[in-house]
Order: sequence, then C-alpha cells, then structure tokens
Amino acid sequence: MDPTDIARWQFAITTVYHFLFVPVSIGLSAMVAGYQTAWRRTGNEQWLRLTRFFGKLFLINFAIGVVTGIVQEFQFGMNWSDYSRFVGDVFGAPLAIEGLLAFFLESTFLGLWIFGWGRLPAPLHNACIWLVHAGTVFSAYFILAANSWMQHPVGYGYNPETGRAEMNDFAAVMFNKVQLATFPHVMFSAYLTAAAVVVGIGVWHLRRLDRPASDGGDAVVVPRSAEQRADEVSLYRKAVRTGAVLALVAGLGVVLSGDVQGKVMTEVQPMKMAAAEGLYRSEEGADFSLLTVGTLDGSEERFAITVPNLLSFLATGSFGGRVEGITDLRETYRATYGQDPGAAYYSPGDYTPTIPLTYWTFRLMIGTGMAALAIAGWILWATRRSAAAPINRLTIGLAVALPFLPLLANSFGWIFTEVGRQPWAVFGLMTTESAVSPGVSAGEMLTSLVVLTAVYGVLAVIEGRLLLTYIRRGAEPAPVDADVVRPVDAPLAVAY
Repeated sequence: MDPTDIARWQFAITTVYHFLFVPVSIGLSAMVAGYQTAWRRTGNEQWLRLTRFFGKLFLINFAIGVVTGIVQEFQFGMNWSDYSRFVGDVFGAPLAIEGLLAFFLESTFLGLWIFGWGRLPAPLHNACIWLVHAGTVFSAYFILAANSWMQHPVGYGYNPETGRAEMNDFAAVMFNKVQLATFPHVMFSAYLTAAAVVVGIGVWHLRRLDRPASDGGDAVVVPRSAEQRADEVSLYRKAVRTGAVLALVAGLGVVLSGDVQGKVMTEVQPMKMAAAEGLYRSEEGADFSLLTVGTLDGSEERFAITVPNLLSFLATGSFGGRVEGITDLRETYRATYGQDPGAAYYSPGDYTPTIPLTYWTFRLMIGTGMAALAIAGWILWATRRSAAAPINRLTIGLAVALPFLPLLANSFGWIFTEVGRQPWAVFGLMTTESAVSPGVSAGEMLTSLVVLTAVYGVLAVIEGRLLLTYIRRGAEPAPVDADVVRPVDAPLAVAY
C-alpha cells in the first residue's frame, strides 16, 4: 500500500463528503433570511412558517457541516505535514482568518438568531440571520482563496534557507485571478443547490396535499378542511416558486461564471483544460466532445460526438482560438520543471492527470447542472397558475431528484478541479508525492481512513433521519404572537 494513495483517498472522501453540506448551508441561510425579511415586510405568516421550517433544516445541515469540516484542517498536519511545512506561511493565513473571523461571525449570530425569537427587537433579530449568511460567504471566500493559491501560486517568495514558500503580498493571495473566477462560481452553485432543495421539498408537500386526507400516515399532516388545504397549497407554492426562480437565476450565474473560470483555468493550467477534453494535439478551432470512444490509453479517438469549435470558445473566448494539447504541454512542462515530477505512479516527465477521470467529471459536472436548470424551469412553468395544478408522478419524480443534481455537480466539479491539477499539490511548486507526511505509515493512514469513513457513515444516517423527520412534519403553524416566546414557540431546536 502506498501511503500517498491512502492519504489522497482519505482527503478525497472527507472533502467530497464535507462539501455536500457547504453549498446547502450557504444557500439555505440566504433563503431563510429572505423569507424572514418577507415576513417582516408583509406580515404574511406564511413567510414566517417557511422561515422556521427551512431554518430547522438549515440548522441540521449546518451542524453536520461543522463537524465534518473540522477534520479537513487536521489532515493538513497529520497526513500532509510536508505540504503544511512548505506552504504554511501562505496557506495558513486565509484559513486562520476564516476560523477567527468568518466562523465566529456565523456561530455567534446563529446562536443569537436561534435563541433570540421574542427576546431581540425584530429588526435586529432579522439582521442576525443575514449576518449568519455573510459569515458563510466570508468563510467560502477565505477557503477558496487558499485553494486558488494551490491552483495558481502568487504573492509569495521562496526562502532557500528555510525551504519554505513565504507570503510577501497578502492582497495578491486574496485577489488571485483564479479566486476572482472561482468564488462567484461556487456561490452561484450554492444558491442553486439550496434552491433545488427548497423546490424538491415544496413539490413533495404539494403532492401530499393532492392525496385524500385519509391516506394513512399523511392524515396527521394533511389538512382536513378545504380552507386549510388551500392555505397549505399557497404556502408550499410560495416555497416552490421562490426556489425555482432562484435556481434559474443562480443557474445563469453558474454558466456565466463557469465560462470565465474556464478561460482563467486555460491560462494558468492549460494541461487541465487539455485533459478535460482528452486533447492530445494542439488545435485551432478545437471541437468539444459530448462523447468520445477511444483507445485504452485515450491517445487515439475512435468515435466522437462533437460540437464544432466549442472547446476553443470555452478556453479562449474565440471559436478559432488555439488550445494546447497534452503532448505539446508535456514537452513544455518537461523543459520547465524537469524530467520527473517525483511521483512513483507517474512515468518520468508525465505531467498529465488521469485523463478518463478529468474528462468525465467535467462533463458530468456540466450535465447534472444543466439538468437541474431544466427541471427547475419545468417546475416553475407547472406552478405558474394562481392555484397549483395537481402534481403528477413525473413532476414529483423530477422534483425529488432535483436536489441531488446540483449536489452531484458540485462534487464532480471539485473532483475535476483537484484531479486535474495532478501531479501537483501546488501547481509548479510541489508534487502530491512530496507533500505527504513522511513519518506516517500506510497502516496508520489506512486506520484513520476506515475510522473516518465509518464515522461519516453514522453521521449520514443521523443527518438523513433528522432531515426526513422534519421534512415530513412540514411547516408548523405560526405562533399566535411570533414576537413573544411561549412554550409552543420555543427557540428553534431539533432533537434526534
């Protein structure tokens, strides 16, 4: 067993798992804040019910996200100590600011929001949840700044005496061109993800309202009277419509920011774009393949479905632009960085990532994201009337699948981003092989991998059970006086 392979697997599993919760937390905090603001402005108690309903789901997701996120930073010192030693002066700064500023901003004002119902002035209480959202935005910015430095290291100098990269321009690190393209892309993706969750839950409840009140377990939550049923339909239709609109707007932002990000990526990491297409020979007016069948090593194309000149546009902004191929880039990298990247599982001078993985994750990222937009658009159209039309099986099936599509797109995007950088931990400076902890054995790494995976599995069961329980309960009736804390209007809390 190679310790580097095990360390990479562990980091991949924990990172992808953690990032399932991050975009939901970012987006849901914004939607809950928006619902509460709508309630304060209109006095419509349906907005209050949506605030408290999705607020509980946000709290569950936030708590699991915090727990899984703590592991991420420990791994840098445990499995990747040589990496931490080399880049700690640069990489540690944005992570420290994230912990000291953004996380404390989130946690402090989240506590005030949870326990401040009826205790804080209404405008101040509403401001608390907006500050929670601001904290999630700042947190994302600082973490992405650290990751963007790995993709495109700037604002540093190498100290030969210490053998470390040392920061000499904080602004360059924080406003890295990769960061300025990545941050809006991730934020729009987060809003799309949370909006998809809201739409999926809302449509599911509308479907339940279509059923007779005597349908088994649904009898507890399905209103009996026509007036109650109409009120519930109006409530969940609000959730569906607001979620679908946000999904479409955020989806447009994802597309536009992704286009910018692709061009920046081609500029700073041309090998990643070449690997994403499996393009071995440099071309002007390069085509984008929707599906390619080739030789086992991927170097020869047998069959392909392509869109003419699209890759050149994605990479350069011009349909006739030149895109560097893998073969030419290999020679350039060999001349620049030497013959051997230092990784035992790469052939000498082979600076290419795993081509099939980068090729398919790139397409799956785009495909699942576009499918989410299409479903959101369909649901917005299906609920366009003042009274929601009956929800058929096709619509409910699409709605239930909808929340998972942007989650998958996020995961595929991160896998593509990190795998496409290989064999580098920090592009052009440090290989992944040289970043791993030299004093940790394969057995120790394997033990931590198994234990963390098992713990995360338990957390997944707890998270799923809690979410399903509170989703099934639906939006509870609003308290008689929402600004007064009563036994039935206790601070937002969840129990397992």
